[in-house]
Amino acid sequence: MKIDSRTSRAGRFALALALLAAPVVASTSAGTRAVRTATAPTLSLAQALRCEVDAARKSARELGVHIVDLSSHQPTFGYESDRLRILASNTKLLTTAAALGILGSQHVFETRVMGGGGVADGALQGDLAILGGGDPNISGRFHEGDSFGVFRAWARELAARGIGSVAGDLVLVNGIFQPPAIHPDWPRDQLTAWYEAPIDALSFNDNCILVRVRPASRAGLPAHVETVPSLPSIEIRSTATTTGSRRKSHLIIGRLADSETIVISGAIHTGSGPAEEWVAVHDPAAYFAAALRAALAEEGIEIRGGTRFEHGPLAGEWELLATHQSDLARTLEVTNKRSQNFYAESLAKFLGFKVRGEGSWSAGLSVVGEFLGGLGIAPESFRLADGSGLSRGNTMSPRAMTQLLEKMYFHALGRDFLRSLPFSGEPGLRWQKRLARAPYAGNVFAKTGTIRGVSTLSGYAKATSGKVYAFSILCNQVRSGSAAQAAQDRIVSALIDRG
Repeated sequence: MKIDSRTSRAGRFALALALLAAPVVASTSAGTRAVRTATAPTLSLAQALRCEVDAARKSARELGVHIVDLSSHQPTFGYESDRLRILASNTKLLTTAAALGILGSQHVFETRVMGGGGVADGALQGDLAILGGGDPNISGRFHEGDSFGVFRAWARELAARGIGSVAGDLVLVNGIFQPPAIHPDWPRDQLTAWYEAPIDALSFNDNCILVRVRPASRAGLPAHVETVPSLPSIEIRSTATTTGSRRKSHLIIGRLADSETIVISGAIHTGSGPAEEWVAVHDPAAYFAAALRAALAEEGIEIRGGTRFEHGPLAGEWELLATHQSDLARTLEVTNKRSQNFYAESLAKFLGFKVRGEGSWSAGLSVVGEFLGGLGIAPESFRLADGSGLSRGNTMSPRAMTQLLEKMYFHALGRDFLRSLPFSGEPGLRWQKRLARAPYAGNVFAKTGTIRGVSTLSGYAKATSGKVYAFSILCNQVRSGSAAQAAQDRIVSALIDRG
């Protein structure tokens, strides 16, 4: 996982979005080799797609494909298009479509900082409370990599009110999301991985901490280990050493179960740069509290009391001291472009809270299901287990997926939905080198999905004819992930070449 300060380059995105809305030129620029399908040039579109789908069956025992011409609203091609297949991260298309359709493009998440007791002699006389609003964006992602960026802004607001210390406690109110924080379907042997981070209404740094390991000056010495941020609540146990042999250079970075103890073993080569890995924390609320205390201390504000965790409304009188707001558009972009499970699951639970008054997976998925039903998608054509696709219980038919994509393409907020998707050749993403040459670059907006034995690709493609298609390629029981991706690319290339 990479928490960075931008999700795409605006210029490249604007160009790609314009290409999807304007006629495509079939020819390639001088010196640029187009990626062509292996099918004969005389084949029709249907024949070319059939040829590529037949070839794709070699890499996936279970395959489903459906393609719709969005200009005529007619199916272009189908192969086992009504059989439910495991979606993997294509599930995020359902979650983000529902979030956009229900919350609206102008929705903002708000986290509030409240003070009790008034200010006297440079101190807040009561408690400092943080009211969680389910915002997944409190991190360094949009603050030039500074994980304390949001907290520093709060510190400035407190200082502007004459607050240099807090006499009372730090109170964290995170009750809008219900337990469990870890979905029961998620692999239990991967709970320390960044993509299985726990979900809470008050979260910091995607509920992950960066572990950085550097080699010592010479072989045989212990490796240098640090966490970013460095917090006293995080314990480091390292037996990692420095080695002069590249062959023996191998690190294992993890966390002891049900603790905040980071464990590192193995060896790192003397000539290597730092090795970095994001590790999911065990207790998001305690992590948030420790990080906030550390950030405020760096800015000269001390919290003298202890930490309390509340799950209901605050009692008594409180004054609003500061807020942090995040817009839905950026949240959707991180969810789909970065395929960030933590964001998708936060959205799912938030939808449950917003619509049902219950921030649980069951409530959130019920809301997503009702949204899909409202689009005319038959309930028997999909099943939902979580919001991200990490669970193998998320299934859908390719036909239902293209139906969702078609509805969202013509939706009043369709451009916002399209904007959230990665596009072929997009810099900084896995798509940077995928379908990245003319006439494919910038003409495919699609979501990938990968879990063990599953590789999926669903989205939009613009053909050289100017027609735009919605497509879904769901590969299950995959023999080789790279072979399945290559087969998906050949299907999409055939669609662009002959569509």
